[in-house]
Amino acid sequence: MSTQEVASKLVAYCRQGQHEEAMKDLYSKDIVSIEPKGAPVEEIRGIEAVIQKSKQFGEMVETMHGMEVSDPCVAENFFSCSMKMDVTYKGAPRMTMEEICLYQVSDGKIIREEFFYTPMPS
Repeated sequence: MSTQEVASKLVAYCRQGQHEEAMKDLYSKDIVSIEPKGAPVEEIRGIEAVIQKSKQFGEMVETMHGMEVSDPCVAENFFSCSMKMDVTYKGAPRMTMEEICLYQVSDGKIIREEFFYTPMPS
């Protein structure tokens, strides 16, 4: 699968809220996931750890009111997209969260993801 094909499939999965399916289909078993400094977990490795991180995020959410994912921007073996979530976290007021997501692809699989956003204060 080309980088463009991986990017298009990931965006389609995300727009349908199928994040775990996307990971199982498109991520390398050795995926590296990077969050910004100050996030609860700044770096993890391996598909099982990334899936677990996604589940933990889901457990923090009280209500997901909506999500927008931009079309991907592809260059060589990298692509990026923006994500915007209208979300209420447990114990917090409703808010809009925006991030830039950068992915690296090798042999038809995502081998690295990095997210750029301002972490919520602890």
